[in-house]
This record gives sequence, structure tokens and C-alpha cells, in this order.
Amino acid sequence: MEANYTVLTISVILLAVMLISILVLIVKRYRRCPSNRILVVYGKSGRGQSSLCIHGGARFIYPVIQDYAYLSLEPMQIEIPLRGALSMENIRVNVPSVFTVAIGTTPEQMQNAAVRLLGLTKVQIAKQAEDIIFGQLRQVIASMHIEEINRDRETFLANITTSLDPELRKIGLVLINVNITDITDESGYIEAIGRKAASEAIQKARGDVADNEKMGEIRVAEAEQAKAISVANAVKVQMIGTREAERDKEVKLAELTRDQAIKVADLKKEQTVGEQAAAFLCEAQVKQSERDMRIQTAEANATAVDGENKAKATVAVSQAELNVRQADANATAVEGENKAKAIIAASQAELQVKQADAFKLGETKKREAEAAVLEAQYLAQTKAAQAEAQLMEAKQRAEFEAPAKAQKARTIVEAEALAEQRRIEAEGEAKAIFAKLEAEARGNFEILAKKGDGLQRIIEACGSAEKAFQLLMLEHFDNLIEASSQAISNIKFDKIIVWDGGAKDGGQSATAGFLQNMARTLPPILQVMKEVGGIEFPETLAKIVGVSESNTPTPTPQPSEPAA
Repeated sequence: MEANYTVLTISVILLAVMLISILVLIVKRYRRCPSNRILVVYGKSGRGQSSLCIHGGARFIYPVIQDYAYLSLEPMQIEIPLRGALSMENIRVNVPSVFTVAIGTTPEQMQNAAVRLLGLTKVQIAKQAEDIIFGQLRQVIASMHIEEINRDRETFLANITTSLDPELRKIGLVLINVNITDITDESGYIEAIGRKAASEAIQKARGDVADNEKMGEIRVAEAEQAKAISVANAVKVQMIGTREAERDKEVKLAELTRDQAIKVADLKKEQTVGEQAAAFLCEAQVKQSERDMRIQTAEANATAVDGENKAKATVAVSQAELNVRQADANATAVEGENKAKAIIAASQAELQVKQADAFKLGETKKREAEAAVLEAQYLAQTKAAQAEAQLMEAKQRAEFEAPAKAQKARTIVEAEALAEQRRIEAEGEAKAIFAKLEAEARGNFEILAKKGDGLQRIIEACGSAEKAFQLLMLEHFDNLIEASSQAISNIKFDKIIVWDGGAKDGGQSATAGFLQNMARTLPPILQVMKEVGGIEFPETLAKIVGVSESNTPTPTPQPSEPAA
């Protein structure tokens, strides 16, 4: 019983160990793929593929029959210091740039990367990509004009992407970014284009400045016109204010005259009232005198009858005096009234005269003000017309001058570019001519140097310069003989008739003299060969031609037959 229990315990332990081992193996062989890597399972992958690529997720790696590796998806920056690439115009262009590439995540790209890049380092991968980029970049530059490369960067980058993507996909890479740092050329063509563009920009800026100045002049003219109109309006308002002031002055003067007239009328009225009061007082005094007289009369009647007649006489006298005083008062009142009327009439006449003068002055001022307003309006209109004329002139001038200036600037730029091109061509031609002449001079110098060395060796071999010169002259002996023979070869003798009378007194015959004279054409050559070349012919030959050592003719034996 105990043995069975022990066997069962061992079996359970072994089963547990086996299960734990299987679990540990499963955990170790189950691989998870991070987002910045590609899990490549190779070995027996099935489905007719050399490997299985997984981006994200996890997979169990079967032991013994399968294994795994990772490909990094981190971007790689590759510097391409491209120099001397030929454009379509055969101009060498320098295009230093930086390319950013990485392994693609599509199934095709991952499979290509697993086939061609698995196990390589980042440096090795970058080297492969660099070689591909160099070739494709040169091809793109060769298919484009230099102006397109410099001006249209988007098209240039699009062409690079279009040309480079298929080649990078073949090894599993994808192009992320292209950064062109600078574009230069060895001939200075891009710099000339830049100067031309700068000149065009300057001319355009000058045209814009001219347009702005023209608009400024237009605004100044409009401002001056508005100012003139406002001045005219101000003058008009001032004239209206002056006219209103004159009118107010006239009204005040009329009111003052009216007040004066009223005061005069009041004075006259007070005078009339005073006169009437004086009349009333005089009448009251008369009445009082009559009453007193009546009282006195009554008292006189009461006191005495005798004094009645005297009282009556006194009363009559008083009545007469009263009548006289009353008449004087009436005359004074009438005189005062007439004087008052005369003063009123004079005041009215003076008032009418002043009113007439004031009306005349007001009309004059009014007409002057209206004339001044019209003058200001005409002046403002004149200035406005002049400003409009100047504006039109400025517009037309700007319209004519701007194209002329632009054409002038373009002509100057083109002339400068043509002059620069001609200067470069002239410099190239001058350098070529200089190089050619220098090469010819070097060749001639080498020839003369070699010839001098040869002559020096000949002189050393001959022992002296004179012997060397004689040796060189012997080289041209054939030419001298040929020249001499050609000199006399043109002399043709069809027939020679010699009348020979024989020798007389031991002298030469005519035939012998003729032959001797004929033979004298050769002695200069023999003499030259002797004196220059140091070669002396045999005596017999010298006697035949009749030349002695002293170059004097000697008598020769008469031949039996004339020599032809």
C-alpha cells in the first residue's frame, strides 16, 4: 500500500514538472512584437514563403523548426554630398541633401526587408540605401534643366520621390523625407540666375515705389483740391459771417437810430407836456388871479363903493396882462413845437441819409464778398484743374516710364549676363590659346633643346665646331649638287659650231677655250666644298675644270673631242 502511494506521488511530481516545463517553454517561445519593430519568423513558416513578418501582435515560435529575429523601424538619416552631377544642359550641379528612410510596414515591403536586410546593421543598411539614392538622384538631375531644379523645388522633390520609391521598395525601404540643403553649380549659372532675379525684384520694387509715389501724388493733389475747396468754403463762410456782421451792424445802427429818434420823441413829448403844464399852470394862475380878484372885488365892494371902479380898472388891467401872458405862453409853446418838429425832421433826414449810406456800404460789401467768393471758387477750380492735369500727366508719365524702366532694367541685366557670358567664353578661349601657345612653345623649346643637345654631341664627337659644321655641310652636298645641276639643266644646246683656227704662238685653241669656259660653272661649288666643308677634290678633277688652289684658271690640255 505504501509502495503504491509512493509511485503515485512520484508520478504526480513528474507530471507537474512536465507541465511546468511545457508552460515555461510556451512562455519563452511566445514572442510579442513591439510597435517599432518587425518580428521575422523564419524556418518552417509555411504558405510557400521564406519567412513570416509580423508588425504588432504576438506569435508562438515552434522550437527546433522555427526561429525569429527583429527588424527595427527607426528612421535613418542618410547624408548625400552629391557633387558634379550633370544636368540636362551638361552643367555640373552640386546638390548636398539629407534623406530619411525606414523599413516599410506593408506586407510586400516587410517581406523584401526580411529577405535583403535581415541580419544587417544600420550602417550597412544605410550604405545600401546611399548607393541607390546616389544613382537615382544623378538620374533625376540629368533629366531636368538647371532652372527647373533651382526654381521648382516641389517638382524636383516629386521627381526624386517618383524615381527613388520603387528602387527602395525592392529592398524593403520607404522614403520618408528629402531635405535639399543647397543647390550650386561650378559655372556660376545659378548665381547669375539669382542676380537676374534680384535685379527683376529690384526693378519690380522700383515700379511699386513709382506706383506708390504716383498714388501719393494723386492723394496729395486730392488733398490740395480738398484743401482749396475747404479754403473756399471757409472764405465763403467768412464772407457770409462778414455780411451777417455788416447786417447786424446795420441792424444795430438802425436800432440805435430808432432809439435816438425815440429819445428825441420822448424829449419832444416831455417838452410838449411841460408846455401844456405851463399853460395849465398859467391858466390856473389866471383863474386864481380872477378868483382873488373877485374876492378882493367882493371885499372892496363890501368895504367901499368908491373903490369899485378902481378895482374894476385894476381887474381890467390884470385881465389884459393875463391875456398878454397867455398869448406869450402860446407863442412860446408854438415856437417850441416848431423847433421840435424841425429837430425831428432833421433827425429823420439824417437818419435816412445814414440809412442810405449804410445800405450803399452794405450792398458794396455784399457785392465785394460775392466777388471774393466767386474769385475763391474760380481759384479753387483752377487749382483743381491744374492738380487734375498734373495727375493725368503723372499717370501717363508713370504708364510710359514704368515699362521703359523695366525694359531698360531687363536690357541692362541681359547685357550684363551676355557680357558675363562673353567674358567667361573669352577667358576660356584665352586660356585655351594660352595653353596651346604654351604647349607649342614648350614643344619648340624641347625641339630646340634636343637639337642643341644633338649638335653638342656632334661637336663633341667631331672634336671641334668647325669640323662639326663641315660634317653637317656634307649632309647637304647632294642638295647643292642637285641645285647646281638644275641651274644649268635648263640650258639647251641644239648644235655647237666652233670655228677653230688652231693654236697660234703656243696659245689655246678656240675649242679648248670654249670647253674651259663651260667648265667654269663648277669651280664655285668645289671651292665652297673646300673652304666650307674642308673637302678637296683630286688634282686631276681640278685641272679638268680649270681650277687651281688659288681659284685661278690654269691652261688645260686640249681634248681630242668636245665634251658635251
